[in-house]
Amino acid sequence: MLGRLGNSFEGAEERAISFQSIWGAGDSLAWQSDSGANVTPNSSFGITAFYAAVNLISGTISTLPCDTFVRKNGTREYYRPKPAWVQKPDIDLVSGQAFWQQTLISLLVWGNSYTRIFRDPETLEIVNLVALDPTLVNVTRSTATGRKVFHYQGEENKSLTANEVLHITDVLLPGALTGKGRVEALKESFGLSIALQAFAARFFGGGIQTSGVIEYPGTLAKEQARALVEGFDSRHTGYRKAHRTGILTGGAKYTKTGSTPDEAQMVQSREFAVLEVARAFQIPPVLLGVPGTSSYSSAEQQSQDFVTHSLRPFVEKLEQGFSSLLPQGVFIKWNLDGLVEADFATRMQGYSVGVQGGWLSINDIHRLEDLPPVDGGDTYRVPLANVNLNAAELSSTEIKVKMANDMILAGFDPVETLKAFDLPVIPHSGVPSAKLQQVQNIDPNAPDTVYKGN
Repeated sequence: MLGRLGNSFEGAEERAISFQSIWGAGDSLAWQSDSGANVTPNSSFGITAFYAAVNLISGTISTLPCDTFVRKNGTREYYRPKPAWVQKPDIDLVSGQAFWQQTLISLLVWGNSYTRIFRDPETLEIVNLVALDPTLVNVTRSTATGRKVFHYQGEENKSLTANEVLHITDVLLPGALTGKGRVEALKESFGLSIALQAFAARFFGGGIQTSGVIEYPGTLAKEQARALVEGFDSRHTGYRKAHRTGILTGGAKYTKTGSTPDEAQMVQSREFAVLEVARAFQIPPVLLGVPGTSSYSSAEQQSQDFVTHSLRPFVEKLEQGFSSLLPQGVFIKWNLDGLVEADFATRMQGYSVGVQGGWLSINDIHRLEDLPPVDGGDTYRVPLANVNLNAAELSSTEIKVKMANDMILAGFDPVETLKAFDLPVIPHSGVPSAKLQQVQNIDPNAPDTVYKGN
């Protein structure tokens, strides 16, 4: 089978394949893999799992809401006015989502993202951001300042500085100036996937079962042998002719030399190729359509793993990189909360804990659930008694009064007991409690008589 994988690329063009469909210009470097496949970013996009993985990560992050914040006295507050480029970085693109997806694809595939920064010459404020083709950027280090210098093919006569180009890397090896791209680093894995896909296409396109040799008794001239082969192939090659009945005359005999998909373990091999891509991008295999890798009970946990291990590393790279374009102390942040939203019953249980714990109000919950605010809903409550925070002191006082009452009934001095609990001394009306005398029998003009004998 491996031999056929290599032979399936005989006659393939050795030149690097263009990826103009992604960036609109430039060529990518091709890496020769041991499987015989030329591996380029463009050819890697031909792998279904690779395309799905890149689109899944870049598409998910680019559609998340993002905003700018500033931290004051340890509290995160919205930064306003929000810079226009946060909502729409590239004014020539239809939406900001397209720019963020370009940036993420560059990171995921080439390991480097280069953003050209255009500023107003007078105010120095950012007026536009453009995602550059990573294959057209060359990075060097200035011998004078030690800072990175960028050379872009579109601006050959000018060296760009870090103030003009924002450079974000994926995997950065020690001492390297640029990141390591996944296609380059994993060329053997992606090359095998490309070879398997090409082999499967040729296998089924060739009629599946018709690979073999024709044995003929006697000797045939070269023209006769060619005519026999071409006549047989014309009737049986191709998936539309795979099940036609074949007829050989003159004692000729057909011997099958190919293998069935089961014999070639084609299905298992292609599933393994999908798993390899999932490992490369740290994506749960079920999100790439691998059967038997998920259950209902693990679906929520897999979603959490996807956010934690697949999305968050790239989100933090974007946040750290583009926050450097904002004023000191201001930062940009993507909201990942919606991706890990639990089912209704679990959310309600969590909200209940938040309300009882005193760190969520009713209107806080309404905002999270996109519901209108209610009157008095901004009041926070305390645990246990679940009362208004302003009335929390009443609950504490009630407990102290009860303890003081128990001690006074036990014979302790009332005044000293009140002092011990930091309670004020309140004059008594002289009216005994109902335990000593029922109220209707007390003379309001001489209440002390209830203490005296007849």
